[in-house]
Amino acid sequence: MEEAPTATQGGIPLGSVALGAVTELERATMRRVARRLLPLLILCYFVAYLDRVNVGFAALTMNRAFGFTAAVYGFGSGIFFVGYFIFEVPSNVLLSKIGARIWIARILITWGIISACTAFIVGPISFYGVRFALGIAEAGFFPGIILYLTWWFPSYYRSRIVGVFMAAIPISNIVGSLVSGVLLDLDGWLGLAGWRWLFIIEAIPAVVLGIVFWIYMTDWPSQAHWLAPAQRDWLIARLEAERSRREAIRSYTLRQALLDRRVLLLSLVYFGGTFSGYGIVLFQPQIVHRLAAGFGMTGMINAIPYVFAATAMVLWGRHSDRTGERSRHVAIAYCVSSAGLIATSLMVDPIMTMTMLVIAAMGQSSTGPTFWTLPTAMLTGTAAAGGIALINALGNLGGFFGPYLFGLIKDATGGSFMFALIAIAMGPIMSASVVLMLGHDRRLEHIPAARTEV
Repeated sequence: MEEAPTATQGGIPLGSVALGAVTELERATMRRVARRLLPLLILCYFVAYLDRVNVGFAALTMNRAFGFTAAVYGFGSGIFFVGYFIFEVPSNVLLSKIGARIWIARILITWGIISACTAFIVGPISFYGVRFALGIAEAGFFPGIILYLTWWFPSYYRSRIVGVFMAAIPISNIVGSLVSGVLLDLDGWLGLAGWRWLFIIEAIPAVVLGIVFWIYMTDWPSQAHWLAPAQRDWLIARLEAERSRREAIRSYTLRQALLDRRVLLLSLVYFGGTFSGYGIVLFQPQIVHRLAAGFGMTGMINAIPYVFAATAMVLWGRHSDRTGERSRHVAIAYCVSSAGLIATSLMVDPIMTMTMLVIAAMGQSSTGPTFWTLPTAMLTGTAAAGGIALINALGNLGGFFGPYLFGLIKDATGGSFMFALIAIAMGPIMSASVVLMLGHDRRLEHIPAARTEV
């Protein structure tokens, strides 16, 4: 064990909060922080992801209404990530300066309004325009939350906490599948098509949550009046100890973070994941609809893979935290995702098709929680804001190219999903290879080999 530093904060030696077994003070503090912050963060991300991918269900009737080809739909769905890319880094840097409470609230409200506007598109151009604007509005939300979590949770807890937070993705797909299928059946109510009601109704929660976020959340641990003084002092000291430890190894400026080789390669890793992830998410309802009768049943069947994915995501993140191993956990999850997609493309039996989709979803969902421990372990301050945002921005361009390529291949092969699934499965293979090459410097985060579980 390393010699504890002598510096103190709040009367507590930094070394005593950085190393050793879990104390009752630590246990109580982290439970209080998690219970205060995570429920609202999960709910916000649930709504964010729903508004991002509900176009996949709308496409079941919207595409026919406008005569959209798979390529037109794939391009319009994916162009969201172009707007997202352009404004991602500036948005996250602004968040790091003014705090998460105001900035995340602004993001929630503006994307809710723009998402509702999708209900009033009249053709391909307006579809492209609204999706592009939605990307601009949502830019900075996810990396902002990842950065926000580093302000509150020490590295030892980070993978499992990000896993719990990101469980909102499969939960969103579960609930979204069920609700969206029902909303499509509102077709003709008050003279509006069902897919238009889908966009209007599912956009309302984002605006409401924006107001709640602004009122309820706390920017920094130093402002946490809801923590006892001893808890607040312990948390501030522990986070400061970790920041000092990282910066003693290397301290990045914003410019250095944006140009760092490791940050750029992590962007490539994330690109491969989103390339396949959004390719399947935005087309999966169409795959499932071939196996089901009616929109309601399509929604129920489409939810099945994400039930398993939510569990896998949390358990895999916990395992990574307990072992302290990061890069192999990320690579294994990407390989499982790729194998599931390739196997899905070869299946003709409906039950086996769904089984392979479950495996693919479990692998894809399990990558995120552990992946985000890699950049957050090496970056601090404004460099963390810019670096995390750049990785998310560049990586999420895969969310444009994956669906667009999927649509092009589907059109070119007469509506077949087989070759499109195989094509997007190459993304996770690339990601696994790059992340294994990069490895993980364990000096950047303190994860004791023998530590009492919280």
